[in-house]
Amino acid sequence: MRKLRDTMREDLRLRGMSANTIETYVGCARRFAEHFGRSPCRMGAAEIRAFLLHVAGERGGSGRSASTVNVYAGALRFLYAVTLERPEELVRVPRMRVPMHVPVVLSGTEVERLLGALVSPKHRAIAMLAYGAGLRVSEVCRLRTDDVDPKRMVLRIGASKRGRERYVMLSARLLAALRAYWKKARPAGRHLFPGRKAGTLLTHRAVQKALDKAARRAGLGKRVGPHTLRHSFATHLLEAGTDLRTLQVLLGHACLESTIIYLHVSTARMQSLTSPLDMLGTPEGRARG
Repeated sequence: MRKLRDTMREDLRLRGMSANTIETYVGCARRFAEHFGRSPCRMGAAEIRAFLLHVAGERGGSGRSASTVNVYAGALRFLYAVTLERPEELVRVPRMRVPMHVPVVLSGTEVERLLGALVSPKHRAIAMLAYGAGLRVSEVCRLRTDDVDPKRMVLRIGASKRGRERYVMLSARLLAALRAYWKKARPAGRHLFPGRKAGTLLTHRAVQKALDKAARRAGLGKRVGPHTLRHSFATHLLEAGTDLRTLQVLLGHACLESTIIYLHVSTARMQSLTSPLDMLGTPEGRARG
């Protein structure tokens, strides 16, 4: 199985997949093999179907999320279609329907309270990157010192999802926070947020843990993560009048459909509309016939 995993890892790398995607897919393939105690070379459609049903029914019968099951299915689809060259094994494996959930968004006041509860300049800079520039946590953790361009007041995001490079805004307040952190920490190497061990980067888990503590200190009463701040960035810009296309570019979305979800979150947009019920008996309502 080790040789097969190495081959799968090479195939993923040749297709330009991110390091995170590679490790996730290889990990899914490893768990598939461990579940049956056999190499995937000796299994096929029946085992794939049984394993995905098992994954869907984990966690005490409540089941894993549809998106998680789809990740496993995508990993096995790649393993059999590309690495093993047996695409016919997954012809009858459907994708689970993923329900759309409206993301949690903080108000401006709640963001200020959260930032005020972050004691560490490092963690404050990280939160401000997620909210002030709309970065994904992976983009924050991989940000390098030469990605910060104070002359043009932009950040270059090179370690983005699917390798799409983009530029995002660098506010004066965010630049000041990054400088304050850098002067105190003086991080060695090219990356702004190295991990505790040499040659490593700050982990997603460490960022989440810091935000959890800050949210409790701020008394927010809701779970706050780096993606919550990214959602808040997008929603607040939309409420300020930013068009969807510009927002799509800033967020690094491949398609506009991923950005449209923020139309469902923006309360300012909803508050600016008038219900047809309130138009009854008005000149506008009578004009409608």
